[in-house]
Amino acid sequence: MNKKAVRNCYFVLKVIDMDIQAEKIRLIEWLAGLNDATTLNEFITLKKRKEVDWWDEISPEERAEIEEGLAQAGRGEVTPHEEVMAKYKKWL
Repeated sequence: MNKKAVRNCYFVLKVIDMDIQAEKIRLIEWLAGLNDATTLNEFITLKKRKEVDWWDEISPEERAEIEEGLAQAGRGEVTPHEEVMAKYKKWL
């Protein structure tokens, strides 16, 4: 791809990005003035559907490790912070 084509692609991407930013600002302004609870609740529902919980993003193995750690803590099988820091002080 030649330099002119690269510049044109960058310009197009920049314009798209600027348009997206402008649309977001217009949407924020519109939303700030919104007094309709039904529409606001629709936005809240949409936001919740789009949000991703980190728990859903980790592997089953990672979940199992976290659950085991919580179970160990629940049973009192923990090492005090001071003890861990003293043990690994030379690497910190």
